[in-house]
Amino acid sequence: MRWGILAGLLFVCAGTAPAQVAHHPAHFAALSPQASQAAETVDAFHAALRRGDTDGAAMLLAAGAVIFEGGDVERSKAEYAAHHLGADAQFAAAVPSKVSRRSGSVIGNMAWVATEGRTTGSFKGRDVDSVTTETAILERVGSNWKIVHLHWSSRKAGAAD
Repeated sequence: MRWGILAGLLFVCAGTAPAQVAHHPAHFAALSPQASQAAETVDAFHAALRRGDTDGAAMLLAAGAVIFEGGDVERSKAEYAAHHLGADAQFAAAVPSKVSRRSGSVIGNMAWVATEGRTTGSFKGRDVDSVTTETAILERVGSNWKIVHLHWSSRKAGAAD
C-alpha cells in the first residue's frame, strides 16, 4: 500500500518537474507553504547529523525508511543505523553544506522535498567540492512528519557551478 502511494506521489510530482528544474538563483519559492513543516523535518535530520546526534537523526526516520545513496540502498531505519548513519554524521559534521534551491509539496498525508546544494570542505584529508541533490519523501504521523525515503546524489562541482 505505501509503495502504491509513493508511486502515485512520484507520478504527480513528475508532472511538475519541468517547472522545478529550470536554473535560477538560489530561492525557495517552489516550496509550497504546506510543505514547510516537512522541510523543517528534513532540516532537523541534517542538523542532527551535523551535531553527531545519530539517535536524533534516526528518530526522524520511519521504521521502514528506504535510503538510496551512491547506488546503494538501506531498506530500513535499523539497516541504515547499523551501516551508514555514523559515517554520514561524521561527514556532515566535517564538511559544510549550503542549500541553493528547494522545492516541495504536500499531497494528503505525504510530502516531497527536493533540495539542491553544494558541499565544500575536506574530509579525511581529501578536498570535497560537490553539487548535491536530495529527494525526501515524508509521511505525516499525527502532527509530525517522518522521513520514509531519502535519495542522495552528488557530482564533482565544475567551473559553471
